[in-house]
Amino acid sequence: MEKQTLLLDHNYRAAKNAAENPPAIIMLHGFGSDENDLFSFASELPEKYAIISLKAPIKMQPYGNAWYNIYFDDSQGKFSDDDQAIASRELVSKCIDEIVDKYKVDENNITLLGFSQGTILSFSVALSYPEKVKNVIGLSGYVNEAILKEGYPKNDFSNLKIYTSHGSVDQVIPVQWARKTEPFLNKLNIECTYSEFPVGHGVAPQNFQELKDWLGKQ
Repeated sequence: MEKQTLLLDHNYRAAKNAAENPPAIIMLHGFGSDENDLFSFASELPEKYAIISLKAPIKMQPYGNAWYNIYFDDSQGKFSDDDQAIASRELVSKCIDEIVDKYKVDENNITLLGFSQGTILSFSVALSYPEKVKNVIGLSGYVNEAILKEGYPKNDFSNLKIYTSHGSVDQVIPVQWARKTEPFLNKLNIECTYSEFPVGHGVAPQNFQELKDWLGKQ
């Protein structure tokens, strides 16, 4: 199948030897990166999945993209533009619908795979629209409750499963923030696997192997 036009620029790898409507992994990169970053993992992921790596809409200088801006000032320290994050949440939600329609993937078997800011956004999409997402693999991120859709606790999360991991010496997103994810999800009765690895803001080889093993069980 040829690459389709979506609301967001993207990389695409077709599923191999898959059913007519294959499962899909949709990748959301981190702040200042682009659609090529996580897509470099595609060859290591199961061939039965169609893989779509989305490019965030906000262009940064001199290069890279973001799902929302992060600002630094003396009064608030580091803070996120939640309005932009919510706009990106809605954009990704619409992209999921487009991907299902144009790439003919299984709408009941969508996995979001995010890193850092892409993880924060993946959690936001999945918790706001759990009917669109079966699995989340969240690397080096956390749940930002401020960018979840109003009334989200009333959603049906019975089919949503989450794997999330963090570096214990992450210098960008404190591990203490990530440690709140599992208890937060447990309160919503969402099945969650949380792991830590002795690395900074990145993905250790053992981490990648563990997420592949987790994905294989879903």
